[in-house]
Amino acid sequence: MTAGRRAFSVSIFARHEGAVLLVKHKRLATWLPVGGEIEAGETPLEAARRELFEETGLSGSFPRTSDIDGAPLGLVAYEEHPAGAKGLHMNFCFIADVPSRAVVPNDEFGELEWVTSADTISCPENVKQLVRRVLGG
Repeated sequence: MTAGRRAFSVSIFARHEGAVLLVKHKRLATWLPVGGEIEAGETPLEAARRELFEETGLSGSFPRTSDIDGAPLGLVAYEEHPAGAKGLHMNFCFIADVPSRAVVPNDEFGELEWVTSADTISCPENVKQLVRRVLGG
């Protein structure tokens, strides 16, 4: 891979009563979890809380997912993916249990879907794998 822009990012798999929120990203035209880049001075968990609220209006509870001392709450995976003109995203993936499915509309996505299976929607393979993990499958 050629050197280019690289940025740390977060994705948040908002979970409510056995379903996970995916959004149809306008710029990328694919189904993804909500998320974005980590801002200067933020930890990945702080960025996940901020992005979840900014993009959905929801606040969530990030469950303990690891018994490793110092591991952030809700962290389920780390992955890297090309983000078009934004370069390489080095991405921390989180679970957030949210109290409702009442999402506030956002200009970054046009549609949203609460999925109960990774097989019901067209999305990148790593998103399908993470949906399965978040739903316990």
